[in-house]
Amino acid sequence: MGVNHCVAHIEIGCLESGFADPVTVYVSGGNTQIIAYAGNRFRTFGETLDIAIGNMLDTFGRAVGMRFPAGPRVEKEAKKGKEYHTLPYSVKGMDLSYSGMLTAAKKLHTTGVPLEDVCFSVQETSFGMLAEISERAIAHTKKKELLLTGGVARNNRLTEILRGVAERHDAQFHRVSPPLAGDQGAMIAWTGILQHQAGDNLAISESHVLPKWRTDDQDIVWRAS
Repeated sequence: MGVNHCVAHIEIGCLESGFADPVTVYVSGGNTQIIAYAGNRFRTFGETLDIAIGNMLDTFGRAVGMRFPAGPRVEKEAKKGKEYHTLPYSVKGMDLSYSGMLTAAKKLHTTGVPLEDVCFSVQETSFGMLAEISERAIAHTKKKELLLTGGVARNNRLTEILRGVAERHDAQFHRVSPPLAGDQGAMIAWTGILQHQAGDNLAISESHVLPKWRTDDQDIVWRAS
């Protein structure tokens, strides 16, 4: 079975939530995408133009002495933050950029701003950017389900913000449970089952790794158009 890693994150979230046709916020160490199904494919409505949000958090964490993965520690420190410091808010249409914010956040820390305030500012800025393009995607597609998946979905503050987006648009919201948020075999197995049932099989002799196989490159033959 030729399973697309990104698609598998969506399908395991749909299985757990019971959602049929969500706008998906897929956030991880390697990906940051806003996705919705249309025309037999999972279309990317917006994405990062440089580094993924998980990569940004880990890189920032490493710079300030945190262990990998840094996301949970950043979230813990952010809860203690009291003062917001302005960071570059880079939303370009339906896409976003995190590299400038990462550089600015590291500079804040080196100038003596308390770590908890820097972490608070990083979360509020980066999650606010995600919320903006997620809200635009829901408004455009008129879909009534919002799914949060990928490793960064474990973050409670991001969950709170996106739940608010869903409520403003009378949409249901689901955040994948922590065991299903990061990379795991269940998502690959389940998507493989869906593909097998639809007859989307692949000969072993024709199979190989596609490290840059995008979410929107695969025909989704097991879903109705």
